[in-house]
Amino acid sequence: MQVVNVHEAKTHLSRLLEIVERGEEVVIARAGRPVATLAVYRPGKRRIAPPGSLSGRDWRMGDDFDEPIDELFAAFQGEDTSPGGEAR
Repeated sequence: MQVVNVHEAKTHLSRLLEIVERGEEVVIARAGRPVATLAVYRPGKRRIAPPGSLSGRDWRMGDDFDEPIDELFAAFQGEDTSPGGEAR
C-alpha cells in the first residue's frame, strides 16, 4: 500500500489510477494523517428477488385493484364526477 500526500495525489492522479488498476490501494494523507483510500471500483451485485419470494409476507392486494378508475381519468380532464358536480 502506497501513502501519498494530497498535493502528490492531485499532481500524479493518472499514475495513481494505474497503480489502483493493478490491484493495489493508495492511501491519501493530509499532513501525514490518512484521509482517504483510493481503491479499485467494484459495482454492487444486483440481486433480483426470485419468484414467490414474498410468499407468506404480510401484504395484501386490495379487492378493488382491478376495478375501472374512470374518476381518475376524469380528474385529469378537469371533469367533476362527484354527485351534483358539473364539468369545468
